[in-house]
Amino acid sequence: MSVAIEFWFDFASPYARISAARIEGLTRGKPLTLSWRPFLIGPLLAKRPGQASPFQNAPSAQARYRRRDVERLCLDEGLPLVWPSTYPRGSLLATRVAIIGTGQGWCPVFARAVFEANFAADRDIAAEPVVSEILTRLGLPAEALIAEAGSEPVKQRLKDAVAEAERRGLFGTPSFLVGEELFWGNDRLEQAIVWATSYPRAS
Repeated sequence: MSVAIEFWFDFASPYARISAARIEGLTRGKPLTLSWRPFLIGPLLAKRPGQASPFQNAPSAQARYRRRDVERLCLDEGLPLVWPSTYPRGSLLATRVAIIGTGQGWCPVFARAVFEANFAADRDIAAEPVVSEILTRLGLPAEALIAEAGSEPVKQRLKDAVAEAERRGLFGTPSFLVGEELFWGNDRLEQAIVWATSYPRAS
């Protein structure tokens, strides 16, 4: 029996970028259905008591650690890394396009390309020309998809995704859901997969 594992990600997260590069290889050949779930973490972070900001706002020592941690992980995984000149970088357009892709089967390849643009090439993934170029390179109809991304139905789908993330208890990215069992962070990806593959016994 195939069990669903949901991969919730925000394009601003370098840890989500690492998970995006790893997750399909780790789940391949296992009795799992992988669902890519793009959303925005900022609206949830802004609801923290006493810290109404869409950013993590980590103390300086913790921010330095996270930066070096990402650098080590990318080195381990053989992933190129160029820190974005604007960090964290907005990704509203790219996320709306990714939402469309979840229903058309090309979200994973698009998402990985957006992550690479942001974290390997320091490109502005909030800019229409950058998103358009990515779509064109992937053989997708860029003009039509960007127009659709600005439509009210797609905007609402993204709002609904953020609301669902909040309802299901997400507070960071990447997050992995197996049913309602939550695993947070790139370092919990393997644990989520083990849980998912033993889910019938654990339920």
